[in-house]
Amino acid sequence: AGPCLQAARPVKRSPALTLSNPKIYTSSYRASRIARSFTMQLPRAFIEYMARQLLKRLSESGLVQYEQPGYVTEVISQVILDELSVEDRINDEVRKILEQHGDQMKQYGASYEEAFKVVKKQLVRERKVIL
Repeated sequence: AGPCLQAARPVKRSPALTLSNPKIYTSSYRASRIARSFTMQLPRAFIEYMARQLLKRLSESGLVQYEQPGYVTEVISQVILDELSVEDRINDEVRKILEQHGDQMKQYGASYEEAFKVVKKQLVRERKVIL
């Protein structure tokens, strides 16, 4: 006799925060920003866990001393969040630049995607950012 198989029950899922479900949002631009920020960022609890682990390892190796672990963990968490959001901030700035020069782009027949890549590459180079 083989193993007993049971029919799988359907799983109820909440609406996903993606562009495929735009009814949740007021505009597609806002929807794409919200969806991107949820999918690209780590959960806050995981970032705090990473910060605690980093602080623990630095402390155990004698590289750092502290009196307020909660405060130091929060500072480390904020630094991690800032680093994770660098690309999002650059992308937002590129969008603003391209919005300002939309007429010129149309005049020269430049595609938005190509212009986005060029401007983003230039900003990354100027700011010496590693993505």
